[in-house]
Amino acid sequence: MVDLIKEASTAGARQSKACKVVGISFRTLQRWKDGGQVQDDGRGRAAIRRTPRNKLSSLERQAVLDVANLQEFAHLAPNQIVPILADQGRYIASESTFYRVLHEAGQVAHRGKAKPPTRKRPDPLQADAPNQVWSWDITYLATNIKGIFFYLYLIMDIFSRKIVGWEVYETESSEQASRLFRKTCLCEGIAGKDLVLHSDNGSPMKGATMLATLQKLGVMPSFSRPCVSNDNPYSESLFKTLKYRPEFPDKPFESLEKARVWVAGFQHWYNEVHRHSALKFVTPGQRHRGEDIAILEERQRLYEAAKAKQPERWSGKTRDWTPVGTVYLNPGKPVKKEVELKQKAA
Repeated sequence: MVDLIKEASTAGARQSKACKVVGISFRTLQRWKDGGQVQDDGRGRAAIRRTPRNKLSSLERQAVLDVANLQEFAHLAPNQIVPILADQGRYIASESTFYRVLHEAGQVAHRGKAKPPTRKRPDPLQADAPNQVWSWDITYLATNIKGIFFYLYLIMDIFSRKIVGWEVYETESSEQASRLFRKTCLCEGIAGKDLVLHSDNGSPMKGATMLATLQKLGVMPSFSRPCVSNDNPYSESLFKTLKYRPEFPDKPFESLEKARVWVAGFQHWYNEVHRHSALKFVTPGQRHRGEDIAILEERQRLYEAAKAKQPERWSGKTRDWTPVGTVYLNPGKPVKKEVELKQKAA
């Protein structure tokens, strides 16, 4: 564009008129002549891109990279490199310049032998019957003494959503978790059955006593990634349901006994009264005992009969009351059983 205006001026045109024709001001033309680079701004308009006077030369940039990649600095971040250089009486560049140059060279994150921590997603689990996969966790229950809590241990079956075991203790410990788990296994009669127990990475979950108990009972442990609550969604959802119940006490629990009485009432309501939306609105207890199949079949017959009696009220199919099938925990890749079935089919 500058060349076109220069050519027009050589032919006798006034520069101001030539600038007006191409859509720029005379002052803009002067700025461009002073040493900027003309570039398109992406919207069909010319824009100037000045070269900063303090821009590092290629040699200076290389010097920054060379220093940052020295053996003594390769594992350090710029905010540590710059002070060390200052203590040695050397100034190469500012901390922000180090970051910028390393970023442009793709060397900001984990240079040298340092490797980012890997947090492997837990293997997906599936349950197509009760007592195949359990999930458990611990939550706080406030007391009337500030800073003191009771600890609610809850074990649930992810297939039926039934609370199969619970206890309220004054402390968190692997020994108490082990004792509760043994009692729950006895009540559910899981001896000789394949069972997976999923939990987060808390010390009661990974304590030596708890792990020894699982090994003795032939139970496979499964753990969430550190600091990832979404890996244990069933227990987290259950705790939210518990603490958002209208009858959940507005005031802290006065004693351990009162906390246990309240949780016992919640367990009965949740297992035998609460119609779970994820289970086609049957209770967890009904699902756990296998009663949901007959209940849902009866609902299906009722809806079909209602449609046959007054078909004009139905624009499509009746509501689907098919029982819920397999339940998955942390899906994300094909489950081993599904892969085996596909290989056999092939």
